[in-house]
Amino acid sequence: MGQIHDLTALEQAAAVRRRELSPVEIADHYLDRIERIGPRVGAFITVTAEIAREQARNAEKRVVRDTPEELPPLLGVPVPVKDLTPVAGVRWTSGSAAFADRTAEVDADVAARLRAAGTVLTGKTNTPEFGVPCYTENDIAPPARTPWDPTRSAGGSSGGAAAAVAAGLAPAAHASDGGGSIRIPASVCGLFGIKPSRGRITNAPLQPDFIGLSTSGPLARTVADAAALLDAMAGGAPGDYYAPPHSGDARTFLDHARAEPGRLRIGRFSASPVPGAELHPEVAAGYEEASRLLASLGHEVEEVDPPFDASLMRMFEVVWAAMAVATPVPEEDEARLRPITRGMRARARAASVEDYIRATGGIQMALRRAVPRLDAYDVLLSPTLAQLPAPVGHFASDDPREEFAKMSAFTPFTSMFNVTGQPSASVPLHWTGEGLPVGVMLTGRLGEEGTLLSLSAQLERARPWAGRRPDLSGLES
Repeated sequence: MGQIHDLTALEQAAAVRRRELSPVEIADHYLDRIERIGPRVGAFITVTAEIAREQARNAEKRVVRDTPEELPPLLGVPVPVKDLTPVAGVRWTSGSAAFADRTAEVDADVAARLRAAGTVLTGKTNTPEFGVPCYTENDIAPPARTPWDPTRSAGGSSGGAAAAVAAGLAPAAHASDGGGSIRIPASVCGLFGIKPSRGRITNAPLQPDFIGLSTSGPLARTVADAAALLDAMAGGAPGDYYAPPHSGDARTFLDHARAEPGRLRIGRFSASPVPGAELHPEVAAGYEEASRLLASLGHEVEEVDPPFDASLMRMFEVVWAAMAVATPVPEEDEARLRPITRGMRARARAASVEDYIRATGGIQMALRRAVPRLDAYDVLLSPTLAQLPAPVGHFASDDPREEFAKMSAFTPFTSMFNVTGQPSASVPLHWTGEGLPVGVMLTGRLGEEGTLLSLSAQLERARPWAGRRPDLSGLES
């Protein structure tokens, strides 16, 4: 066995169950790495060392006391939680200086589910203010950087979670996605990340569903690890607007990740719904490479028209601005917010109720036209992003509209599937000659995460990526 952080989450869980690895040993190993490397990649806002060690000690007692069959599936595995998500008794900043000293009073349901699965909380991962931007730079923590090139951003809004997993500071991590915030950092950090179907994971008890753009999900090095985390996080709660989709399949997501997908009909498109957003040649190369690989595996791959155009993106902008104003901020703290957050909140306040109703209604009409056509395909293939990982500081501007335009050109593909609610994953199949990761995006029918996981695992077997690791020699001193 190599070092602990070379093991997958499932391998760590199996070693704990066999009593070959101590949960305390695992926690100490990761806490040491977090202390040495974490600030250099901007992975964490808050490190919960005392909580992690207490949970690890309790996990160790369970290993000694209980039979393997009685142990939860991820006992002793460190899984940090994104700092948009509350964990009772732990600092909860939402990436904002306005809430730098806030402590959560209750758990998010998803955090409680992860704890029930036996995971150990090593900390709260870095996120931009309120999760608004597609990059992770705020006023309370160092910028989140991709370990593949620390001069470049780890993306957002789950940038800290992706930086932690890619740098070996966690075997897997909780993340969330309202416009691409799992898939964007997965692409720029060389990871597998999946946004599940709308309703699969509850936002209870504190986060409203609104029109269902945002959901929690996993970031991991392997498809199987992501599937195991998804199994742990999945579930609804009373009062949810959206019910968990029912596929009629009793298999777990991990079962799906271990099964063959069969021959699938895959529709591919690379035209951007954002005017002026052009593909970098390496992104185009990765997309074409993935298309050839899917065809070589026996799948039917054909061109499709892009499901949406610029009109959907304009309506999405109205709703996204409204999400920025959903978090109440004391009037005296508004000036502490970053320019992009203030700008989005001002835009939301300037909009009328009629603007919002027309946007949400227009979005639904667009879905009614597009989804029947999309459902003809088992999976859709597109680029995850239009560009390579962006330099730290690339997006930030005193002009919120300029900043939003830059972000839209960088991420033209991801948000459309938050609008549809379909499951969507970024798969790390391509690296540039300079060693930068480039993801491709697979999107399935509503409720069919299992198909995405089976297909992604097949791609992983054909072109293994988990063994690729960034050179951290300059970060580990």
